[in-house]
Amino acid sequence: MKIKAMVDKVPGGMMIFPLLIGAAIRTIWPGLPDDTVFKSSFTGGLLTGATAILAAFYICLGSTIEFRAAGYVLKKGVSLWLSKIVTAAIIGFLIKFLAHDQNHLVLGLSALAIVAAFSDSNGGLYMALMGQLGKRQEDVAAYSIMSLESGPFFTMLILGVAGLAAFPLRAFIFALLPLIIGMVLGNLDSGMRDFLSKGKDVLIPLFAIGLGFGINLMDVFKAGAAGIVLGLAVVVVTGIVLYLVDRLVGGTGVAGVAAASTAGNAAAVPMAVAAVYTGYQSVAGTATVQVAAAVIVTSILVPIITAFFAKNAGGKRLHTAATAKDLHN
Repeated sequence: MKIKAMVDKVPGGMMIFPLLIGAAIRTIWPGLPDDTVFKSSFTGGLLTGATAILAAFYICLGSTIEFRAAGYVLKKGVSLWLSKIVTAAIIGFLIKFLAHDQNHLVLGLSALAIVAAFSDSNGGLYMALMGQLGKRQEDVAAYSIMSLESGPFFTMLILGVAGLAAFPLRAFIFALLPLIIGMVLGNLDSGMRDFLSKGKDVLIPLFAIGLGFGINLMDVFKAGAAGIVLGLAVVVVTGIVLYLVDRLVGGTGVAGVAAASTAGNAAAVPMAVAAVYTGYQSVAGTATVQVAAAVIVTSILVPIITAFFAKNAGGKRLHTAATAKDLHN
């Protein structure tokens, strides 16, 4: 059986399928977490230890982020990264000032789900698209800067600055520390980077099944439409912003469109944030499902839209080159 090949056909499949398996187990046996034998077993550790596995994941992820970045890579990466974060922050402020209940917005969306989905781009998708459609290889390398979005840190920062939640300073430090440890190890020793980076993909389905175990599948049906709307909003809003920013810094706009997605690991953020701020515990499960749905929607739409813009950008470049040649002749 080619299980992995089947899973890989679904965008974010390594995150989605284990998450649904964990949710199915929890839905069928809702009292399982209270079972003493279960809690003391390896199985219990796997299904309830998502936080520990996430910490290991962020160390591995951090090892792939390089401190060094050439001028073009730095300019491209920082501009797209800041644009993504600032857009999510503006949305956070709008929710703060316009919404009466941040946990129950339109279609049951919460500020937690919205900020988590908007503040983190799908790095694998971005690099794959830019590797095929990008104007230059440095467009791919720009994700070394953009990957700073990963993890709960910026979601917590945006929610805190917007006044939607309150976090102690040490919560930010502890949230960012695993990523920093990985970055330091990866930059000090390329061998450590090669070693740790291999664990990044392996840990995704392992923490996903634990995250799923905290979700009742009955909530999936309630969150389905909301997740689709959330994914569409991410593509449209961040797509427009990042396209314009990419054009402003000298790009074709293709890289900006390619980054208008939601990362698969963003589905882990609501639970991580709720572990620190109890005000989100009641919506963390639903937010996880909504963000997971947004991952799928953006993973399907972004490649199609990016290919469209890349084709048009290529056509314009060819037209410009042809015109210049005619003038020269």
